[in-house]
Amino acid sequence: MFEKYKVYEYEYAGRPFVVEVGKLAGLANGSCLVRYGETVLLCCATASAAPREGIDFLPLSVDYDEKMYAVGKIPGGFLKREGRPSEKAILTSRVIDRPIRPLFPKDLRNDVALTLTVMSVDPDCSPEITAMIGASIALSISDIPWNGPIGGAFMGLVDGQIVVNPTAEQRKVSTLELTVAASEKKVVMIEAGAREVDDETMYNAIMKAHEVIKDLLAFINKIIAEVGKPKFAYPSCELDHDMFDEIFAYCEKDVMAALDTDDKTVRDARMQPITEDILAHFSEKYENLPTVLPELIYKIQKKIVRRWLLVDKKRVDGRRMDEIRPLAAETGLLPRAHGSGLFTRGQTQVLTVATLGPVSDAQMLEGLDDETEKRYMHHYNMPGYSTGEAKALRSPGRREIGHGALAERSLIPVLPSVEEFPYAIRCVSEVVSSNGSTSQASVCGSTLALMDAGVPIKAPVAGISCGLITAEDGSFDTMIDIQGLEDFYGDMDFKVAGTHKGITAIQMDLKIDGLTPEIIHRALTTTHAARDYIIDEVILKAIPAPRAELSKYAPKMITIMIDPDKIGKVIGPGGKTIQKIVSDTGAKVDINDDGSVFISAVNTESAEQAKAIIDAIVFEPVVGETYTGVVTRIIPIGAFVEFAPGKEGMVHISKLAATRTEKVEDVVTLGDQVRVKYLGTDEKGRMNLSMKDAQ
Repeated sequence: MFEKYKVYEYEYAGRPFVVEVGKLAGLANGSCLVRYGETVLLCCATASAAPREGIDFLPLSVDYDEKMYAVGKIPGGFLKREGRPSEKAILTSRVIDRPIRPLFPKDLRNDVALTLTVMSVDPDCSPEITAMIGASIALSISDIPWNGPIGGAFMGLVDGQIVVNPTAEQRKVSTLELTVAASEKKVVMIEAGAREVDDETMYNAIMKAHEVIKDLLAFINKIIAEVGKPKFAYPSCELDHDMFDEIFAYCEKDVMAALDTDDKTVRDARMQPITEDILAHFSEKYENLPTVLPELIYKIQKKIVRRWLLVDKKRVDGRRMDEIRPLAAETGLLPRAHGSGLFTRGQTQVLTVATLGPVSDAQMLEGLDDETEKRYMHHYNMPGYSTGEAKALRSPGRREIGHGALAERSLIPVLPSVEEFPYAIRCVSEVVSSNGSTSQASVCGSTLALMDAGVPIKAPVAGISCGLITAEDGSFDTMIDIQGLEDFYGDMDFKVAGTHKGITAIQMDLKIDGLTPEIIHRALTTTHAARDYIIDEVILKAIPAPRAELSKYAPKMITIMIDPDKIGKVIGPGGKTIQKIVSDTGAKVDINDDGSVFISAVNTESAEQAKAIIDAIVFEPVVGETYTGVVTRIIPIGAFVEFAPGKEGMVHISKLAATRTEKVEDVVTLGDQVRVKYLGTDEKGRMNLSMKDAQ
């Protein structure tokens, strides 16, 4: 039945990697079932028969589709089926999209869809890397025009040693989470989170990943040679060269004058009459000009900007290639917020606001790994007004989710542990003005906000972006702190965040077919010097250290440990005891299975009151220990003494004093404060105390 069914096997980082072709999804342009250990994904690539009209970009979609059955779970919620993609699925889709997109023909406008369905997950074999490799194979063996293949590797750093595709246990102790995608000759994508890893170690890990990927690509090329389809022909959607050359010659000097400013608003205003003039002058000669005008203007500006950078070493705003735009930082802008920081770099401005909450405010997660909650949350918003556009607010898209996750990843390594700082933390970065690298401005703004909130971070983190311009002869130059035009028309956006000590996050976007080792090394060196400057000259001058005290509006937190066996007593039957504590004190109480108790309240008094009640509930007196108590009742045979909140015992008349006592009232009266020794409990569980033995 499956005449074209073939199986290909490879050992990848010591584990079996198996590719099955010709059995499933036969109607897709290209498909394969990929097994890595017990991780299994179905990877399918499809393309439309005709190009989409009226667009000037490749309509590519990459969907990493998580199925809960892959880990033996039934989805939560009312519907009990998978809903919108998780944040992690969206981020994985982006990581796969970035290395694949630049390798499509620039003039292809057919819809291309990659669907990567996660069907089984082995914790030791990354489904994300498996999906990237599967996507490359599905595209490569399909008839869709694509200049692959690529391969992917996940690198860890365990006990100072670089590890390829670390297991689940190794990932728990790894100080590096590095994803690399590469072709045979160049690195095409880098994404990293790290605990202050130095530049040299990061570079070595990237290079080792590339060597591993080269061997993997030899395996993939064998599959392509045997089952790959001829690529289909497609109508080129490239601009008419004669039209472009004529219009470029007509407007070149005017566009050069329009672009020569450091103000995005001025530039846009100058370009408007030029665009209108081109339309009026050439519409009769070129009937399709109104349709292709946006792409035409884009390519005219691109040609001029790239020529300036390559030949004249001139940047649009007049800066040197190694010069950062004017910087500014301030904190404490919002009086009621727990912490706030405004970071400005040229015309890019980000206001980040930090909010502290009880640990129970951590975000609950449901996914294919064992991560169930997230204590630190970072959200990024970029409204239309930040770029001068008139558009309504909308829910966060993939870009917003990706930028928020990058800033989050950048700051996690310097956050205090929950034991050191028992709070859930949320940062929201509001992009109020955008002209290049808002994600890295968010990192800087978030450092300011966290320090303003009094979060005792281990070190300030700064982020910066390095751009690239390449020539046909292979020569290149890098530029620090790219603004919008340099991002649009350049070849790379290499974002690096970190402390003085080392890197905490990397994200690299490319528009070309890859980077050489020399470019990668220069980008790491250049960004390190830039972030050191930002930390010393901007962040630490705005706020030298985290504030010693939290905002008066931040919740007050107390953390205590109790015997896990006593958790039931604190909660009480049906939760009655803990509900009464909350009702009486106004504090919020969260208890973990290990006996850690987190008490939060709007003021210290309420938190201390709740703590005292819990201490009393779990208090267990020690036989032979002496305590101070208050006489609460007197009966003929003795006196009752409350020696701890809620703990009351009786001092028998014979234990009141060293001499014989005829009447209890001869020794004590109600309300007296006395010292008692705890003697233990009798056969009925009553607590016995002694005053004479406590002397």
